[in-house]
Amino acid sequence: MKSSSDGIGGGSIVRRKADGGFECVTDEVAVEDPLEIRINGKSVAITMRTPGNDDELAAGFLLSEGVIRSRGDLRGVRQNAGSVDVAIDSDLQLDAMKRFGTISSSCGLCGKTSIDAIRTQFPAIDSDAKITSEQLLAMPDRLRKEQANFDRTGGLHGAALFELTNDSVVLREDVGRHNAVDKVIGRALFDDRLPLRDYALMVSGRASLEIVQKALAAGVPIVASVSAPSSLAINFARETGITLIGFLRPPTFNIYSHVERLDTSRLSS
Repeated sequence: MKSSSDGIGGGSIVRRKADGGFECVTDEVAVEDPLEIRINGKSVAITMRTPGNDDELAAGFLLSEGVIRSRGDLRGVRQNAGSVDVAIDSDLQLDAMKRFGTISSSCGLCGKTSIDAIRTQFPAIDSDAKITSEQLLAMPDRLRKEQANFDRTGGLHGAALFELTNDSVVLREDVGRHNAVDKVIGRALFDDRLPLRDYALMVSGRASLEIVQKALAAGVPIVASVSAPSSLAINFARETGITLIGFLRPPTFNIYSHVERLDTSRLSS
């Protein structure tokens, strides 16, 4: 398979047809390559990602790990082939990364110590944001329509930030759901929009603890998923003030925490 700059690879495959015959066709697939993230020249993480928006991925990852907190913490971001070098203020404490050493970011939070550290690093969400059922039910279709590379490959997750006060949406795709979330958060960081008190985050697939943790780091009050949340994600959302929506498949969805942000005037028992 050959890779291209847009994160899509292609090559020849053999496909069995409906009539039982076989044919040789060209198929497109999502590229998966390693990315090394460095801070002030020191390697701190390696993630398997779909190339594209690597600077956003690195910035979003460092924010969600508590290494940086705002756009002002970044002195510079330099992209190289297979790596991103992030320069930050030397006075910043790197304790958040010391608990990991050099890690694979795809492993997510590992163990109770890491979860407790995240709780102490980021305050609970303080947002009076509201979202209507109509807004929620429109999100899956909007997410799907923006996933151009998913249409080509069928192998990419999507993450989107929806601004609740207007019609804007920022979407990124990646082979890793957590990477797609880091990319949209990184974009918001570069645009100096944090904390994201008036936004909702939606992800394809399930809602894991790691996804909810990243939302907490960015100040996102509402997280929605087209599939199931995990038990840790539900408990973490309840503890940290996040409204968690699962199985968002119009015309229905489940509310797992902080229902007060939903327009519940039509709820029935």
